[in-house]
Amino acid sequence: MAENALVNFHFKVEWGGTRIGFTEVTGLDIEQEVLEYRDGASPKDAPIKIPGLRRYSNIILKRGVFKSDNEYYEWLNTIQLNSVEKRDITISLLNESHEPVVVWVVKSAWPIGLKSTNLHSTNSEIAIETLEIAHEGLRIEHT
Repeated sequence: MAENALVNFHFKVEWGGTRIGFTEVTGLDIEQEVLEYRDGASPKDAPIKIPGLRRYSNIILKRGVFKSDNEYYEWLNTIQLNSVEKRDITISLLNESHEPVVVWVVKSAWPIGLKSTNLHSTNSEIAIETLEIAHEGLRIEHT
């Protein structure tokens, strides 16, 4: 029996604040560093490769701007020299029944930048703001 691939437009983000709908999430990337090593007495003419540090991309969250909604700014304002409020974030891809089928668990996330919407007098677009977060780990779970 062939299954259909999952669609990417039905998701939710639990970020430690009130429920906010996001329009886009990017940066759910994991990269494994490769270290090369060759012993001088090795009969092979190429180094062996072993895993090094794991690296994670910053995550970008986009959403519409809403009146009197200051949660992004409050979280951003927790940043002090050498101190910040870190949060675990859960991003879930949902099926037709609104149940998670793929879950990204983000550990110890904190905001590193907020990009406000562009203002343009002749456009009639929704105001979108972008929050960039750094984090210390990403685990992917398929349910």
